[in-house]
Amino acid sequence: MAPNNRIAIYVRVSTSDQSTELQIRELTQFVQARGWTGFKIYEDKATGTNANRPQLKQLLLDARQRKLDIVIIWKLDRLFRSLKDLITTLQEFTELGVDFISLKDNIDLTTSSGRLMMHMLGAFAEFEASLIKERVRAGLRNAKAKGKRLGRPKRRNDSQIIELRAQGKTVRQIAQSLNLSKSTVAFVVSRKPSQNGGGFPA
Repeated sequence: MAPNNRIAIYVRVSTSDQSTELQIRELTQFVQARGWTGFKIYEDKATGTNANRPQLKQLLLDARQRKLDIVIIWKLDRLFRSLKDLITTLQEFTELGVDFISLKDNIDLTTSSGRLMMHMLGAFAEFEASLIKERVRAGLRNAKAKGKRLGRPKRRNDSQIIELRAQGKTVRQIAQSLNLSKSTVAFVVSRKPSQNGGGFPA
């Protein structure tokens, strides 16, 4: 049995005119059915995408200060904003020794099957991250193969452009050498007359 006053019930609705009554009733019934008599309710009235939820911040603070043993919510979307947020928060709870239960989603990390589900979620999140990294690498390789310049363009140096042009380099050669666009090189060349008073050859 969890010690008294170390169970957190978190409830949330999106707007101030909505009620958390149903969530509180079902969650307290669940807690009492487990024989846990002490709990604290954290209630927010804000959208799920809102990171500024005072009671959620207080709950997380209490967990980090080792004041909680179990966090119980009605559904996952009441607490988490994304899969990444879910994984990160549950990993932190695990490190803090705080169990987690989502009533309607049948997730109960106080049981062996629930802990197995947590490991599966972590594996899926890691897999998703690796896929994203691989797609980025593939995109970079493809861009490089097509001759596209990657990275931040270099700062233009007009004197270098003029010097290379004076050596007989073409606009394209200068652009490739200095990692600049051909239009930028052409602009600099067009407004720099040669020493004999004429313009540079096209």
